[in-house]
Amino acid sequence: MTNAQWFLLVGALLLARGLMASLFKHLPVTPAIFYLLVGLLAGPTVLDVFHFNPLKESALLEALTEVVVLISLFSAGVKMPAPVSFARWRAPIMLATVSMAASVGLIAAFAYYLLDLPLGAGILLGAILAPTDPVLATDVQTRHPDDRDQLRFTLTCEAGMNDGSAFPFVMLGLGLLGLHDLGDAGQRWALVEVLWATVAGIAIGVASGVALAHVGRKLRGHPPRHQLMNDFLGLGTIGVVYGLSVMVHAWGFLAVFFAAVALRQTELKLISVGPKLPGTAAHAGSGAPPLPVLASASSEVAMAGTSTVDVDQPESDATATISERSLVFKEHLERLSELVLVLLIGGTLFVSSWSWRAVALALFLFVVVRPASVLLGLAGTRTTWRIRGLVSWFGVRGIGSLYYLMFAIQHGLPEPLALEFIELTLIVVTLSIFVHGISVKPLLARFWKNRKPMAGP
Repeated sequence: MTNAQWFLLVGALLLARGLMASLFKHLPVTPAIFYLLVGLLAGPTVLDVFHFNPLKESALLEALTEVVVLISLFSAGVKMPAPVSFARWRAPIMLATVSMAASVGLIAAFAYYLLDLPLGAGILLGAILAPTDPVLATDVQTRHPDDRDQLRFTLTCEAGMNDGSAFPFVMLGLGLLGLHDLGDAGQRWALVEVLWATVAGIAIGVASGVALAHVGRKLRGHPPRHQLMNDFLGLGTIGVVYGLSVMVHAWGFLAVFFAAVALRQTELKLISVGPKLPGTAAHAGSGAPPLPVLASASSEVAMAGTSTVDVDQPESDATATISERSLVFKEHLERLSELVLVLLIGGTLFVSSWSWRAVALALFLFVVVRPASVLLGLAGTRTTWRIRGLVSWFGVRGIGSLYYLMFAIQHGLPEPLALEFIELTLIVVTLSIFVHGISVKPLLARFWKNRKPMAGP
């Protein structure tokens, strides 16, 4: 396709999505299905107007997916409800660790015994496909910072953490294929990739989030009060935290997620103990002008993807936060990125891509791996069986899997294996977009009729 045709196609999709925003709320499908169908129609499957070659463009696709996942992880982190407690986080932590390891093991066994792949390739494939996606799973994730739904919290928090917890398995698979140094008896892998990279990533993220919250609060709360560019601060935090983590060989995905969590939690604590300024609750009825309504004040606003925050509002009120005021901009970036990347996925597939190996792997992942790993991870928790059942089904695979695949290709994955992995991964992601996208609205509608909100602090 020419540049003009690309502009025409993407522009038409953006216009259609913008004009049909209300319609999509009532349709039983997600916007991702619409983008995918357009990609399949315009791609080599039907009209063959364009074909995106992920092997040839692996470096570009790695960079694109990396940025998209980072923005999505930050958005997920700032929507975590406060305060953080082990009782509340136990279920997603178990999903991101125990369930992650079980998923990788089951996929590796399937690849080894049924797909006749080497053990290292099986583990790598498992690490690529095991993480749930923070980008395409927006319909089952936390809507806004005050959303206390337990199901959405569990799925959002899991997706935020397992993008980091998958990385040790990616490196293990690459090491077993001779593409990464695991050290004697795997010592380097255990100490560096598992222990150091995880602990350092979380520490960098938490420290950065706490520091930014204090700096922002100080600038806003003491004369002369500064007006902050919250979008730049959010994006800058992603860049600095991720860059620093990569430099010290820590898991940057974990760092960015926990930086957002720490930023949000610290800002809320500072607001609760800080001095009250005119216009806050302490001066209610005093005749002072009310505070602007924040994005989290209404779930309807958050679900619509809009905010009543005025970006030009002087930020002198005591409840202004970097985390929340930068959220809407990042969610818009997520939607734009989702459109482009899902369109490209549709443009990669041929009719011949639908092999029995790929379809069988996808069905095994959805019907066996996800339910078994979730039930194992949530065993012994207080999670209700209704929530366990829905979590077992809504293991959406998407942009994160594409990133790990491109990461492996850029680290020397042999071309024959890379081509097979591309076919397997794209079919799994495509089927996930369809089956989860079609089922998400009716299943959640039934669940929310009798839902129990998450217990308060």
